[in-house]
Amino acid sequence: MPNIRNKLYTARQVRGLDHAAIHEFGVAGYELMCRAGRAVVDVARSNYPSSANWLVMCGPGNNGGDGYVVARLVAESGIKVTVCSLVDVKRLSGDAALAFEAWQEEGGEVLEWPPDREQSYDLALDALLGTGIRGDVEGNYATAIDYLNRLTCPRVAIDIPSGLNADTGCVLGRAIQAQCTVTFVGQKQGMYTASGPDFCGEISFDDLGIPLPSYASVHELLGLPGILLDRSFLAKAITPRLKNSHKGSFGHVLAVGGIEGMGGAIRLCGEAALRSGAGRVTLATSPVHAGMLNLSRPELMVKGITDDEDLAPELKHVTVLAVGPGLGRSSWSMSLMESCLNTDLPTVVDADGLNLLKEFWQPDSHSRDNWVLTPHPAEAARLLDCTVAEIQLDRVRAALKLAERYRASVVLKGCGTIIASPQGEYAICPLGNPGMATAGSGDVLTGIIAALMGQGLSCYTAARAGVIAHADAGDRAAEIQAEIAMLAGDITAQLPVVWKNAEAGNVRVGEQAV
Repeated sequence: MPNIRNKLYTARQVRGLDHAAIHEFGVAGYELMCRAGRAVVDVARSNYPSSANWLVMCGPGNNGGDGYVVARLVAESGIKVTVCSLVDVKRLSGDAALAFEAWQEEGGEVLEWPPDREQSYDLALDALLGTGIRGDVEGNYATAIDYLNRLTCPRVAIDIPSGLNADTGCVLGRAIQAQCTVTFVGQKQGMYTASGPDFCGEISFDDLGIPLPSYASVHELLGLPGILLDRSFLAKAITPRLKNSHKGSFGHVLAVGGIEGMGGAIRLCGEAALRSGAGRVTLATSPVHAGMLNLSRPELMVKGITDDEDLAPELKHVTVLAVGPGLGRSSWSMSLMESCLNTDLPTVVDADGLNLLKEFWQPDSHSRDNWVLTPHPAEAARLLDCTVAEIQLDRVRAALKLAERYRASVVLKGCGTIIASPQGEYAICPLGNPGMATAGSGDVLTGIIAALMGQGLSCYTAARAGVIAHADAGDRAAEIQAEIAMLAGDITAQLPVVWKNAEAGNVRVGEQAV
């Protein structure tokens, strides 16, 4: 049975799933609405068992219909519930009208907006707008969202917080700040990136018993979904090591960077590569600090590089390149960058490597398909000749566009990091925390991905596994100390625990990685 829970959909694809279930497989729309209402009640009562006075705010469409079902089910269980509608209930149609009538037949009343401002509640449920919103929230809906956000009780969003774009995770003027979101049919990609995690709170998913053939039908018509990554991906991506192995079996990473004054960046990258299984790691860096970088980590090999002629011999004996951490933008930096990209070695490009890439690499005139680019939004904007705001307006689209243009696997860093392949696949990492927004964190990620590529993982698999390992290690570091105090080295320090857990769930030797 396919795992629907780890699939990510656009709002259009979710509407397609609803349509297929109703019109192709005979599931009544009102039946789906009742299942959705039951799912919300079950989650809300489980999360807030002491709440005895609920407010349900309903809008005009099926999202509002879900709210009427919730109200009816809650009232039947003896909980006090107040329902407030932002539209004239006489204008309701279809399944939403059926849900309202069922609520009314049970003696339920509906208050007009605005409700009594002096009333207090134990729990507030958002059934205002759902996924169909277009443009910024205005008028009474904006006022209602502000009202709900001012309440001191917890807020539960039905399907998606009203005002949050289901595809991009952007706030459309204003949105419900939910502590919990119960979503249906298909996980919405926007809930896991940009502002989505901040507004959705804890996410619960229910497929409402949609027939599995509905998913196959929509995948064929509207495209394959994305993937929501989790820690189990690491166990699928790596395989147990054969006993008859040696350091040459696990790749030799050459990390290139560390201009004068930036030696720490390349050092962080190299140690992360070692901690992620690379058999050997060499740092190619400025002679100014080459003699100091391995004093506290003697396992690192270090070469002082004066120019590209010094680098050339090193390029002949390695498995994979990590280019960019602390590289700078000088003539020295440019010459090393060009030398690396003129090889056919698998390569991870980060930081200043991405900035230099924009200056001399023309995708239409160069051919390379064995590399990973790891931009943050500002670097992505430079690569796509747009603004950071445009990147953040649709992070999934931006990552896919970058992957297509540069024929690379792309890691678009940020809240809900997105990993995209040149073939149009994408995944989102829901792990990580704000403590990881610190200098050197990206250098650690570069080292992890390079190490995995050196051990034989494809670019796209190494990028996904590297992002998950990095985020998992960051979350473990945050459990030990305050996010505000985290350093990039704290992430590296937790990598052994991450890989130990991955090994415990390993696939069999010889089984193909995902």
